[in-house]
Amino acid sequence: MTDYRPPIQDIAFTLEHVVGYDRLAELPVFEHADLETTVGILQEAGEFMAKVVAPANRDGDVIGAVRNPDGTVTTPESFREAYAKLLESGFLSVPFPEEFDGGGFPWVVGLAIQELLQTSSLAFALGPLLTHGAIDALLHYGSDEQKKTYLPKMVTGEWMGSMNLTEPQAGTDVGALTTKAVKNDDGTYSITGNKIFITYGEHDFTEQIAHLVLARVPGAPEGTKGISCFIVPKYLLDEDGEPGERNSYQCTGVEHKLGIHGSPTCSMSYEGATGYLIGEENIGMRIMFVMMNSARLSVGMQGLAVAMRGYQQSLEYAKQRVQGQTVTGEASIVGHPDVRRMLMTQKAYTTALRRLLLLNAVNIDLANHHPDEAVRTRASEVVGLLTPISKSWGTDLGVELSSMGLQIHGGMGFIEETGAAQHWRDSRITPIYEGTNGVQAADLVGRKMPVRQGQSFLEFLGEMREVLPELEAAGGDLAAIGGKVAAAIDLLEKVTGWMLRTGASGDVASVLAGSVAYQSQWGETIGGWLMAKSALAASKLDDAAQAEEQLALAKYYATHLLPKTAGLAGQATAGAGDLFALAADRL
Repeated sequence: MTDYRPPIQDIAFTLEHVVGYDRLAELPVFEHADLETTVGILQEAGEFMAKVVAPANRDGDVIGAVRNPDGTVTTPESFREAYAKLLESGFLSVPFPEEFDGGGFPWVVGLAIQELLQTSSLAFALGPLLTHGAIDALLHYGSDEQKKTYLPKMVTGEWMGSMNLTEPQAGTDVGALTTKAVKNDDGTYSITGNKIFITYGEHDFTEQIAHLVLARVPGAPEGTKGISCFIVPKYLLDEDGEPGERNSYQCTGVEHKLGIHGSPTCSMSYEGATGYLIGEENIGMRIMFVMMNSARLSVGMQGLAVAMRGYQQSLEYAKQRVQGQTVTGEASIVGHPDVRRMLMTQKAYTTALRRLLLLNAVNIDLANHHPDEAVRTRASEVVGLLTPISKSWGTDLGVELSSMGLQIHGGMGFIEETGAAQHWRDSRITPIYEGTNGVQAADLVGRKMPVRQGQSFLEFLGEMREVLPELEAAGGDLAAIGGKVAAAIDLLEKVTGWMLRTGASGDVASVLAGSVAYQSQWGETIGGWLMAKSALAASKLDDAAQAEEQLALAKYYATHLLPKTAGLAGQATAGAGDLFALAADRL
């Protein structure tokens, strides 16, 4: 398996020249987070992840996480050693508030660190990722006492967290959950029920785990309106706030999965476990969405991470593998047009996806910290648009590009010893969890598109168009790229109009039928726009190599990838009739 090479140069270029990191660095709350300092942190983090975490990735796949007869879970020794060093490094705490022992840096910096960590080992990184979601929930809804008790050690990584949402009968339909929470005389709650698919529900990384558990109190309304959220710690805390008595729940199993073997996916049984209400009763869905929205962007980053690791490995293989005569005269298969096509597709898509994800995160920071309410409001709308696209397009690409990496390896890609198959197997869960990509599409058209009668989406299309005059004025290849991007934006606006009209007419089925294609059309179009911005920005720098690379990638994207949007537009507007032309018993 190829060693991991952190793409720090491209991350730094993206922050400085594409997604507007300067808008954050100029805010008083981030006066210590100038670009030079940030890039320095990322360089150190990249070196650490490549040397400490990445070598453990193969152990996670081959050895995996194992449940012991006593209900404990053992992860690979290299995982435990890597986590202990990660804990000492301080990188986990970088994007969290200083009052809870965090570094106080923008979330976009934390997301960039997530890329480095997740590309090193996706299965390993899932534990910190779920902890970040739990931290976000407590920051938004936890009491002062809960924040004081749990956040400092969760922020540093000394304690970890988990999200307990899913039950055997209640997956995407969270409102169907049956876990009960009965209030005790001392104000705590007794939690009883079963949860499944709980990532890092039990492990040996940390002594304490703060489970965030969704449950229903007696007499609560039916469905999602009657859900509450509780902290259920692995160990109840003593008078000094340290882990004491073991809480009454257990891990009853660890799933045997297609991939991410090193990540313990647990079944959990709560038997009158002591829980502490977060916020108020019956607002669990609000709290859940805080966790989910944080996780959805991070899962989109997982798509980039696994695609990037697969790309680096397939590139190295293509440079070394000798097979047949190439049209370029190069000895290795990197000179074959089809292999070069796949490598360019991997590189162009991962480059574009990185820009989308970091742009999303910059808007999260603006929505949370900008002093101007109008800027915060608009940034929040942009986050609403970009988050489902980031999650879905990112994870779809993770699967597609990881599969492409196997194809480049040829028959050797199908052999486990090369490690190429692990990337594809690890990637396959990402379009499923944290809301399937179909759920993301339904959210995009059902909740996000109607904002201000569609004006939020249309305004973003207008913002994308702002770069077009400058591309046209630059002439040559940049103008040609701009023309293709302009056509894609126009087509996306046309389909958006169809979606809005069809939804207004009451034909919800047709809107939902086209939602996945529409969501993909957004991703492909935004990718082309951001690649064009990158090429234009690089053309102004005193770096001929950077300008050449960004132009080549933007041109390839516009010529070979952006044409997909025409087919997606046709799918998006085809309506629902053909989907239901056959009765269910004839499918």
